[in-house]
Amino acid sequence: MLEEITKMTEEVSLKSATSNPGTHFVLVHGISGGAWCWYKIRCLMENSGHKVSTVDLKSAGIDPTDVNSVLSFADYNKPLLDFFSSLPEHEQVVLVGHSAGGLSVTLATLKFPKKIRLAIYVAATMLKHGYTTEEDLKDGVPDLSEFGDVYELGFGLGANQPPTSGIVRKEFQRKIIYQMSPLEDSTLAAMLLRPGPLLAITTAKFKEEANDHDNAVLNKVPRVYVKTLHDHVVKPAQQDSMVKRWPPAEVYVLDSDHSPFFSQPFLLLGFLVKAAEASRREII
Repeated sequence: MLEEITKMTEEVSLKSATSNPGTHFVLVHGISGGAWCWYKIRCLMENSGHKVSTVDLKSAGIDPTDVNSVLSFADYNKPLLDFFSSLPEHEQVVLVGHSAGGLSVTLATLKFPKKIRLAIYVAATMLKHGYTTEEDLKDGVPDLSEFGDVYELGFGLGANQPPTSGIVRKEFQRKIIYQMSPLEDSTLAAMLLRPGPLLAITTAKFKEEANDHDNAVLNKVPRVYVKTLHDHVVKPAQQDSMVKRWPPAEVYVLDSDHSPFFSQPFLLLGFLVKAAEASRREII
């Protein structure tokens, strides 16, 4: 395994040798994940000369916050917004979001458009206004009912209130999220996944902020979508619908499950670097 990774890393480095190094990528995880999800991609990117920042959103990864106390989307994303606030004014990054992390990408784009050169959505929820219509919910909320009762829910506001947190039960995780990923990666994920703040994420709405000026801002920051063909979480039909409703500049397609950073890390890396280089050329 180590020899395989070393060989593939060398190949990626060789391919990157003729490209412009030094892009700053900021990688955002999805619900229940954390910065750890990106360990393969971060290793490959840094080995190729790029700068990488990975962020644990509130209650995720090693952030100690109790998930059932995170009740708003703004609070959940405070670590990401704080990160952007601390970036120098002149610095621009390529912002990448996976799964529900796509909503975080859109929020950051609204708040810090001048600091984002390109927004990339990987098997992600790409909704211009968040969850504001029935169509948004249909396209952006995973429907796992075909697998049965898969969620463990937390009710931080009381049993008679909507659930505040949730996680896919361990016995379903590989089948649903990592069915094409190496067994060691799904094993690692089973050890590290944490309940995500369901209430905070499903109440993500940008409509109040999305006036004419904000619409212009969102459309000014170029977007790329990475579609995952064998995704059980954000299904291909949902991805297609979101792409059709809010067309990005480019769509890349991966023969992957919902977690291409595990199942197709080298192809995913290639798409991310290619998109970043294309955006750099457009600016120049």
